[in-house]
Amino acid sequence: MVDWEGPLSEAYDRALTYLEALPERRVGPRATAAELHEALGGPLPTAPTDPREVVEHLAKGVDDGLLPSGSGRFFGFVFGGATPASLAADWLTTVWDQNAGLYAASPAAAVVEDVTARWLVELFGLPGGTSVGFVTGAQMANFTALAAARHEVLRRAGWDVERQGLSGSPRIRVLAGAERHDTIDRALRFLGLGTDCIEPIPVDDQGRMRADALAEALRESGRGAVPTIVCAQAGNVNTGAFDPVAEVCEIAHAHGAWVHVDGAFGIWARVSSGLRQLVDGVELADSWATDAHKWLNVPYDSGLVFCAHPEPHRAAMSIRAAYLIQDENGERDSLDYNPEFSRRARGIPVYAAIRALGREGIAEIVDRCHAMAERFAEHLRKADVEVLNDVVLNQVLVRFDDDVTTRRVVTEVQNEGTCWMSGTTWQGKAAMRISVSNWTTGPEDIDRSAEAVLRCLQQIRG
Repeated sequence: MVDWEGPLSEAYDRALTYLEALPERRVGPRATAAELHEALGGPLPTAPTDPREVVEHLAKGVDDGLLPSGSGRFFGFVFGGATPASLAADWLTTVWDQNAGLYAASPAAAVVEDVTARWLVELFGLPGGTSVGFVTGAQMANFTALAAARHEVLRRAGWDVERQGLSGSPRIRVLAGAERHDTIDRALRFLGLGTDCIEPIPVDDQGRMRADALAEALRESGRGAVPTIVCAQAGNVNTGAFDPVAEVCEIAHAHGAWVHVDGAFGIWARVSSGLRQLVDGVELADSWATDAHKWLNVPYDSGLVFCAHPEPHRAAMSIRAAYLIQDENGERDSLDYNPEFSRRARGIPVYAAIRALGREGIAEIVDRCHAMAERFAEHLRKADVEVLNDVVLNQVLVRFDDDVTTRRVVTEVQNEGTCWMSGTTWQGKAAMRISVSNWTTGPEDIDRSAEAVLRCLQQIRG
């Protein structure tokens, strides 16, 4: 008999202990790399070890090196946490161990993802018939969408990139804001287009693409003269600002360009009645990328790609092989929509999160995080700390006196442990970036964290 109970019960007990202690846990790792190597390393094991002992050893070894990003006082990067339903569903996804590449390999996983895809399209108000891929994160969502865009703009120019490759193909222009996220550049590298194809469009003081500058850049080439992709941004990674997506789509489509929206976290504003105006017109785009492991607060890794034109989406991603059993009745084969072949059924935790929260619950998380970001900014403004951005969503960008002081405050806050936020450089100046995107964050978390930041600042100033 296989002992499942031993290792699983050990894992359950340790998981529950970790989760219950999370609200008061120090927000930061407590061990150095050397200490972690000492706890986890050693020679290659030669003999078997009891699975329960393995789980116990692993849990003890990593504990002090964990960054508690699920804490309500974790504001670094734009990380979410994991809601109870999505976490439990993620455990079951691992237990069921389904290969979600084909309907034949897991009808249940395929149907769950098909249902979830339709819910997501409705949730974001995207065009009916939009295709959806479940990928690892926004990096691969951007990659997948831009692969579909590459296929389509070259097809219109009479070139089949999937068959003919890029050698000898027409040149592709990619117009993107100067403050775009680096995953756009990386995706273009992966796609063989290279970053030289990017023509940066000037932005305003909040990082928003200037529609007039885009129009001028497109006028230079004329309609359809060069295959063109325009990348807009819904939620600047530093300021949270939104490109004027409706204007971008109108201008770009008038010149025959494909519009892709990188909405890694910002597109979730679409769910909020009070914030949805930030993304007015987003439904006019041709493709979109976002993360479920940000504001939907499902466990990593969970990205989403949407394409208003399923044909180029499938053309860029699908594969056919004699040994594959691909459904002939229209059921979902997910490998038609994402770059992976074999993969876990990552749509299941997304399904659970949406069913547990509903539209209203998701909107409440977005609205509360926005309110908490404003609360954080207000605490700092009252202490004469410079807030660099308009707090339109969940990002607060602050600066303390000068570059040296700002970087020291970021380091001291991280070391102090009440909360954790990251540093950045904004328009040539050092800044602290505060990202509020956890489903548990409340007023007490904000007040404690703001006090800690100001305490560290006071110590540095002497």
